[in-house]
Amino acid sequence: MIPPMLAANPRLDRWVRFEADGRARVAFGRMEYGQGIGTSLAQMAADELDVSMAQLHVVAAATSEIPDEGLTVGSMSTEMSGPAIRTACAEVRALFIAAAAGKLGCAPDELEVRDGAFLKSGKPTGLDYWALADEVDLAREATGEAAMKSVDQMTLVGQSEPRLDLPPKLFGAAFLHDIVLPGMRHARVLRQPGPTARLAGLDEAAIRRAAPDVDILIDHAFVALICDTEAAAARAHAAAEGAARWEGARELDPALAEPASLKDLPHETFEAGAPAPEASNRRRVTATYGKPYLAHGSMGPSAGIARFENGGLTIWTHNQGVYPMRALAARITGLDAAAIEVIHAQGPGCYGHNGADDPPIDAALIAIRRPGAPIRVQWRREDEFGWAPVGTAMAMELTAELDASGRLVDYTAEIWNTAHTGARGTAVVESALDGYVSPRAAPQRLMPDGARFSGGLLNAIPSYEIDATRTVEHVIFPPPVRTSSLRSLGGAPNTFAGESFIDELAQASGQDPLAYRLAMTSEPRGRAVLEEVAQMCGWARRGTGGDGRGLGLAYDRHRNRGGFVACAAEVEVDAEVRLVRLWCAADAGLIINPDGARNQIEGGMIMAASWTLKEQVKLGGAGITSTTWDDYPILRFDEVPPVEIRLLNTRAHRPQGIGEISQGPTMGAIANAVAHALGARIRDLPLTRDRIAAALLAG
Repeated sequence: MIPPMLAANPRLDRWVRFEADGRARVAFGRMEYGQGIGTSLAQMAADELDVSMAQLHVVAAATSEIPDEGLTVGSMSTEMSGPAIRTACAEVRALFIAAAAGKLGCAPDELEVRDGAFLKSGKPTGLDYWALADEVDLAREATGEAAMKSVDQMTLVGQSEPRLDLPPKLFGAAFLHDIVLPGMRHARVLRQPGPTARLAGLDEAAIRRAAPDVDILIDHAFVALICDTEAAAARAHAAAEGAARWEGARELDPALAEPASLKDLPHETFEAGAPAPEASNRRRVTATYGKPYLAHGSMGPSAGIARFENGGLTIWTHNQGVYPMRALAARITGLDAAAIEVIHAQGPGCYGHNGADDPPIDAALIAIRRPGAPIRVQWRREDEFGWAPVGTAMAMELTAELDASGRLVDYTAEIWNTAHTGARGTAVVESALDGYVSPRAAPQRLMPDGARFSGGLLNAIPSYEIDATRTVEHVIFPPPVRTSSLRSLGGAPNTFAGESFIDELAQASGQDPLAYRLAMTSEPRGRAVLEEVAQMCGWARRGTGGDGRGLGLAYDRHRNRGGFVACAAEVEVDAEVRLVRLWCAADAGLIINPDGARNQIEGGMIMAASWTLKEQVKLGGAGITSTTWDDYPILRFDEVPPVEIRLLNTRAHRPQGIGEISQGPTMGAIANAVAHALGARIRDLPLTRDRIAAALLAG
C-alpha cells in the first residue's frame, strides 16, 4: 500500500535524486521550524538508501523543489511523511539494485548497498548510485512494491544524530529575519482597530515629519509605510498610529477574556456518543474547568519578504507550509498559483498558527503595488501579541457517574470553545481590503469513517475503560478575537480538565489516584507508563497533602490513538506555585532520534507549565490588550525545574508523533500537585496567586 503522502506526490524524483557531486538529494514537504523533523526524516531516508548522513543533501523547502505535503501540524510528520519518504527511498534503492544486478549479471539479492556503493559478497563492484544515475529513470510513479527495512535492519534510525538545522542557526545563516536582498525596502502596516473599522483620515504630513522619505501606500483601509531602512519604517509607523482617524472601531468587553463568557455567545451544538444515561441511584459528580485564550508567545515576532516582478511573485516565509502559503497568496492577490514561488526559511517557531502567515501576505500586497524591489515586513512584539491568532478559550463541564465501588462507568464532556483551526487560510490584512466580507463558519470536517473531526474534542474522553461516554460541543461563532490552532488544539486543555476530574473522582471514592487510574487501564503500554512515572517520582512516599508541598500525576493516550504518556509534578505552594521537579514516561513507538524526542517532550512540558501557571490573553478596547511581555508573562528560565524523561519501547511498534504528547499530562499533573499541596482544587487556569488565595478562602 502506498502511503497517503506518496500517493499524493507519486513521482519518485520529487523525493529522491542523485547529484553529480556525489550526494543523494532528498526532499520532503514538511517544514523544519525548530522541532528537528528535518533531521529525523533525513535519518529515515539515509537508512532506506544505505547512505551516510554526510552523503545527503536535504533540499530547502520551496514550492519548486519539494513535494506538497500540506501543513506541518498535529505532530503528524513522523507518522505521515516518514512512511512516504521511506517507501520512496526503498523503491529507489530496489530500482538501482536491479540495474546494478543487470550490469553485473547476478541476482539482485546477491548485492548489498553500503554508503551508496553496491557490494557483492562484501566486495566493491565499482558501481554506486551515481554511476547508474543516468540509467535509472526516477521520473516515474511509485508502485509501493518495494519493502521497507525492518527495525533490526536500521542503523541510523534510533540514533541521536546531530540536528541538521542547528549549524546554520548558530552561525547566522538560517533565519528569514536576517535575509538581505539587493534593493530591499522595509515596510510596516497600520492595523485597523478591529475588522469593521474604516479609515476616516490620515495626517500624512505628521508621518513625513517622522520619516521624510516614507512612501505612504493607502488602499481603502490598508495603509503601508515603506522606507529604505527598518528604523525609518518603525518611526513612520509610530507616527501613523497617532495620525490616523478611524470609524467603526470595535469595543470588546474585558469579561470576554474569561472562559465562562463562552457560554453566553452564539454557538452551534454537536452531540456524539452514547445516549444520555438513564435515571439511577449511581453517584453523580459534576465539575467545570476553564482554560483562557493563550498566545503562542514565540521567541521573536514574525516577518516576511515578497518581490513582484515580470508578473511573478516570490515570497519568503517561516510558516508551516509553503504550498498552503501559495494558495493563500493566490486567493488574496488574485494571481494564479503558478505565478507564485514560496521559499521557506527558519523563524522563531510557532507550534501552531501564530502570526507567521501574515507578514508575508502584507509584503506580497505591497510588492504587487510597488513592483521590482523586495519588500520586507517585520512585525513588532505588539503586533505578534495583538494580531496573530490565539488559542481559543475553553469551558469544560464534566459529569461522571460512579458505581457502588467508586469506579467511573459513565462520562459526559460538555465543551464550549471557538473553532481550533478557525483562522487557517486567512490573513489579518484581509479586513482592510476592498470588498471584504466577514468569513462564515468553516464547514464541518469529516474523518474517513464519517465521524466529525473537531480539535475541541481531542482527548475530551479520558484514556480509560469507561462503559458509556458522550460529548456535547458548543462551537462559538463568530469568535470575539481571531483564534486558530495552538499546540495540541483542545487535547491538552481537555486532558488538564479530565485528569483533574479523575483525581477528584478518586478522592470522592476514597482511593489513591494512581490505583484508581490503573484499575481502569488494561492496555499494557498505558499501564507501563503510569507505573514507570510512579516509580520515577517516588509516588509511594506521597503524603496526605495540604501542607504546601504536593505531588500529582496525570496520563493520556495522545488523541486516544497515539503515544502513551504519564507525567508527574512536584510543587511547593505558598503565595505562588513553585515547580520542584517534573517527570515523564512516554511510549511513542519507534523513536527515530532519541535526543530529538526528549527535546520535544521536555519543551512541551515547559510550555505546558507556563500555560498552567502564567498565561492568559487579556481583551478590551479594539481587541487584545496584553501586547507586551509585562502584560503576558511566561515561565522564566529561573522558574524551569529539573525535568526527567524516560522513553519506553523505543524499538517496538510503529513511530508516532512526539511534539504534542506531553502538554496535557503535564498540565493535569501540575494541577493535581497544586490541589494536593493546598488541600483545595483550582479549576480555572492559570493557577495564579489570586486563585490560590480564593481556593484557600473557599476551603
